[in-house]
Amino acid sequence: MAPGAQLGDHLGCAAAGRYAGERAALDLDDEDGAVGHRDRALGEAEAFGEDPMGRRLVRGRAVVCRHGRFPLRIVAVGGRSLGCAGPAGKPEPAPRTPPSDRPENTEWKMAEDELLYREENGVAWITINRPDNGNSMTPEIRDEMRDRINGFNGQFKIRAAVITASGQKMFCPGADIKNDRQFDRPADAPDYVVGEARRMMLNGQLQLMPAILDCEIPIIAAVNGTAAGVGVHLALCCDLVIMADHAKFIEVFARRGLIPDGLGTWILPRLIGLQKAKELVFFADDVPAAQALEIGLCNKVVPGDELMATATEWAERLASGPSKSYMFSKWLLNRSLDVDRRTIIEEEAWAVELITRTQDMQEGVQSFRERRTPQWRGF
Repeated sequence: MAPGAQLGDHLGCAAAGRYAGERAALDLDDEDGAVGHRDRALGEAEAFGEDPMGRRLVRGRAVVCRHGRFPLRIVAVGGRSLGCAGPAGKPEPAPRTPPSDRPENTEWKMAEDELLYREENGVAWITINRPDNGNSMTPEIRDEMRDRINGFNGQFKIRAAVITASGQKMFCPGADIKNDRQFDRPADAPDYVVGEARRMMLNGQLQLMPAILDCEIPIIAAVNGTAAGVGVHLALCCDLVIMADHAKFIEVFARRGLIPDGLGTWILPRLIGLQKAKELVFFADDVPAAQALEIGLCNKVVPGDELMATATEWAERLASGPSKSYMFSKWLLNRSLDVDRRTIIEEEAWAVELITRTQDMQEGVQSFRERRTPQWRGF
């Protein structure tokens, strides 16, 4: 067992797993046909700890899969799957293939076609496809959407994205309450244990919304119908929002005796001000598209049959633009209401320092001098 195996109880799963993964990678790098050394690899990477998020650690040629308090296991070496073992060595499915490893120019489907994905002209289209269930969001859809969006960072193929839904009636009414997560409790535990709801939020919606806000590429919400609850915040966390003229937003939480979740109390005041945000949250009234445009919840309202064409036009325009300029501008704008003036001065200065080192910036200046249309490359 690698030295990292003894660190879990003291430093937590992340530190132990990282150390074990690095050790395994170092040992395996010297082996020919490392996949054939499966038993050794599993032993080298073994460590214990708790990881409520279930993430994987990647170091060198070793991929380490974390399973709660169960041993860490290397599940891939050199990009090839070795499978994954649980608490008693019982085989479990290998992790999902990273987005970058999936076939290009294909529509990827999961959960019986409930989330659709396609790429076209540098734009990724993510479509919630549950019209019979109002396009409500299951945990699987939410997590896969998060993983897809995180996969857009640090690559050059996809330079803009659109989030939308099937049909014309509903964009997303929020979480599908029929698909709540089940918790592992002792037999004599009560039906509700303090801390479970918090953990569910931190591991769920509060990972998806930051993924959208922090994504390096611009993301457009094409709101094709009613958005309610966390479905509203899914749209509002996007960089640009286009609504069909029949669509509407509903901060529905107060109707159910709940509070806004999915970063609603963070995003609403930043878009429409504190007083107006309180009005929408307290009364939970419908906000039709025209009113949403008037108060600043969306950028544009179009007839329903023009929504996809408009979203395509905007997205492809962004995908053919100066991607690093968009990335730094999005970062500065999203931080502007959270930091003091001195901090934003320093960060803006560093952003200018970095953007001037990009080829697109050089192209922008050169095309201006030559009086021609710039050819943006995205780097």
